[in-house]
Amino acid sequence: MLAVLTALGLSAAAGLNAYIPILVIGLLDRYSDVVHLPAEFGWLTNGWVLSLLGILLAAEVILDKVAIVDSLNDAVQTFVRPAAGGAVFAATDAANQLDASFMADHPWIGWILGILVAFLVHLTKSSIRPVVNAGTLGTGAPVVSTVEDTVSLGMSVLAVLAPIVALISVVLLAFVAFRLLKRVRRRTQPKVT
Repeated sequence: MLAVLTALGLSAAAGLNAYIPILVIGLLDRYSDVVHLPAEFGWLTNGWVLSLLGILLAAEVILDKVAIVDSLNDAVQTFVRPAAGGAVFAATDAANQLDASFMADHPWIGWILGILVAFLVHLTKSSIRPVVNAGTLGTGAPVVSTVEDTVSLGMSVLAVLAPIVALISVVLLAFVAFRLLKRVRRRTQPKVT
């Protein structure tokens, strides 16, 4: 059960930043005994792969801080973040941790769940960001991006070390996102006079 919570937390983190949770599990597997990736995901611990992920993360962090460019980046990341969410869900080997053999016999379910969670978080992020940019004339982009990256890193670490706390964080994040979306809709709807 905890493995599923870990997988969900990592997938949610991937919806904010695709590279942080992948780097976290790759580095933790390579340099600690905290994470043990399945053999088919052993490539995530390769030094070249980790270096490439670090470069992609640096580019993502920089691009996401610039208003307008962040929206273009979000458009590209619409494909990357869900894929990363599916990969981290599957990489945590949640299916093999469950007592029931259904998910162990159907590993594609983990991919689908990870993709859906990351996609929902990404959609929320990419819906709120243009409103923040317009409302702050672009000055909010670096602040919001830094918060998103920090939440992604925190969620990734929590998902691995304290999955129940990560689940609570995902629920709180969903609540905050729902409230923000509701506020955005209220502001963008034409006022009837």
